[in-house]
Amino acid sequence: MRRFGDSVRPDITYTDRPGAYAVILDGDDLLLTEQIAEVAEFQLPGGGIDPGEHPLPALHRECLEETGWKIRIERRLGAYQRFTFMPEYALWARKICHIYLARPTRHIGPPSEPGHTALWMPASSAIRLLANTGDRHFVTLSRR
Repeated sequence: MRRFGDSVRPDITYTDRPGAYAVILDGDDLLLTEQIAEVAEFQLPGGGIDPGEHPLPALHRECLEETGWKIRIERRLGAYQRFTFMPEYALWARKICHIYLARPTRHIGPPSEPGHTALWMPASSAIRLLANTGDRHFVTLSRR
């Protein structure tokens, strides 16, 4: 599986953390979530897959929580891994990111997950703002 971001550190034990994320396009616009933490970060909507949960229901749940939008998943774009520290869980993780192409279907309301703001912007601008190279790669791939 392709890796993006930092190299694996041999002095750290990583916990596998699978997640599902969406490239949500409406024409040339992309829906991002801005997560406000110690440092604001632009991300693809999505998140962790709970134990026993299938990636698609997890993706629907996470997108609704983080953006307030219901989505229609069109297809799987691929997957990548990245090794990172997750401060909200005090955890060194091997994030296994499953990426899907999706379209918005219905706006329900504002994000219900604290610290998230949903933003629409031209995909060409969003690519430069995304916090990690794996997300940028799959947004670029989805536009070909």
